[in-house]
Parts: sequence; C-alpha cells; structure tokens
Amino acid sequence: MQAGEVTPLAARVARLPGLDVKPGEPLAPLISVRVGGPAEALVRPRSPDALVDLLRLAREEGIPVTVLGGGANTLVGDGGVPGLTVKLPPDLFPEALDVGPDDGRVTLGTGAAIARLVNVMRAQGLVGAEFLAGIPGTLGGAVTMNAGTKNGECFRVVEAIEVATADGVGWLDKAQVPHTYRHATLPAGGIVTRVRFHLPKGDVVASKAAMDADLGYRKRTQPLSQPNFGSVFTNPPGDHAGRLIELVGLKGHTLGRAQVSTLHANWIVNLGGAAARDVRGLITLMQERVKEATGVVMHPEVKFVGVFLP
Repeated sequence: MQAGEVTPLAARVARLPGLDVKPGEPLAPLISVRVGGPAEALVRPRSPDALVDLLRLAREEGIPVTVLGGGANTLVGDGGVPGLTVKLPPDLFPEALDVGPDDGRVTLGTGAAIARLVNVMRAQGLVGAEFLAGIPGTLGGAVTMNAGTKNGECFRVVEAIEVATADGVGWLDKAQVPHTYRHATLPAGGIVTRVRFHLPKGDVVASKAAMDADLGYRKRTQPLSQPNFGSVFTNPPGDHAGRLIELVGLKGHTLGRAQVSTLHANWIVNLGGAAARDVRGLITLMQERVKEATGVVMHPEVKFVGVFLP
C-alpha cells in the first residue's frame, strides 16, 4: 500500500455521509514513535450515528477496523493498515461535569487527550488521577489498555464507559468491563466513545505537588524528548522489564535507526529515519535474549497494527 493510494474501499467509504475520509493517509506522523505506512482509509466520524453506521458496514462486509487513539502505544507496520482506521475527533462529544461538595463526575469523549482529564480535575478541585499526569495519548487508549503507572491505573477512577458497536451506542458500568493489568476487555467490535470518571474532592496543592514530582521523575528516567511509544513490555510479576533487558546487555543496542534507549531499557526510540521493521526487530531480539538468559517470557505492551514487511 502506497501513501495517497485510493483503493475501491477508500473511494466507497469517502462517499458515505457524516465521515471525514482520507484515503492513503500516512500514519507515521500520528504515531508517537513516527514509523509505519499509510492507512487504506483514515476515517474521522462527525457524529455517533455515523460511527455506528460505519461499524455496521464493516461487520456486514467483513472489513477490518483499526482504532487509532493518540498513537502512544502503537507500532504500525511499514506495509500500512488495510481496511478502516478510525480516529475519534477530540470534540465529537461535549464535556459533562457534575461536581458536588464531596466529589465529582467528569464525562469526556475518548478522542480527548489524557491531559484533558488532569486539567479538568485540577480546575474543579478534584483529586485521585494524579498517576495519569504526563502519560501521552488519548482517553480511549488509556481505557482500552488500562493505562497507569506504579501509582495507579485508569480503571481505579473510571465509573462507566460508553461503547459504540454496529448495534448502537450504550453505557457499561465498570463492573461490566473485565480489566486487568494493562488490559480491558471490550465488547467484540466495540469502540469506546466516552468515559465517566468519579473523583473525590481533596487537597489540590498536594495533588499538584505529586504530579509535578512524578513528571520530574519521568523526565529524568525516560527518553521523552525522542520519538517513542512508551514502555515496550509489561513488567513480569515481581520484576521489571527494564532490569531484565539491561541484564542481557541490550541497553543502547541499535538496529537500523531504532535504539533501545540508553536512559531506560524498556523503551525504544527512533533516532531519525527508523522503519517499523527496525523497531519490531529490536522487540523480538529483546524477547529472545531475556528468555534465553532468564526463562522469562516478555509480553509487549505496545499494540502491533497493520502489515509488517520482512
């Protein structure tokens, strides 16, 4: 698939109402590690109804659908992404606030950046989601992968999520959404469209201090100034992926223009001009070396999307 290529599917979807469609749209600029090929059709729905219609078409005709959030934990193959790549606009839904004397509920569209929740929380005197400060990407990605840090995870502050499927749009309470470390199980073919957070009132000064301290630590220990997609692997039980990768001597190892970060071994950075095959090759090498040396199987946290070329 070539950038700018207009396939029959892309041309057809472009004629449907309520959708902004870009055939053959390059995805590397939308992916935080800045690698990968184009989307066959990058689609931004202008309404919830248009999104449901699109999902219904995909189900009826067996068209693959890929959801793209902020691209913060995504690796797109050099061969591009066949089918439909759906990206929800940040303003697809209005924000809703219900703040009382003791707590508050904040409802946001999942196309919004994670930082939006943190900003609303601070402005309303709410606390409890400090661990999300500084995590890149969108709220949809945060919910789907149950994003977090050692200080907490997304579903700790989620009350309910709204999901669009080919059958319509509806809300699910947190208890209806199975979730574990860095994963949430959504209805088949579903896309999270809104999320409602429940947060207590609290000491906003202490909250800001905690976020500032966490951001300072991240800047000192993670390569935030270079293109990356965050942590490559989930931490094995009772251990840290970065420690294991450093143990086998791969910290700073380079393949093509991709490098295991010299600052944090569980991160891969794009030195400029890297290809997805370089990044994928490093991930495979890290898995193989750690398993050979320790017997530990490393599970990627990053999501692989599209066609990966040899």
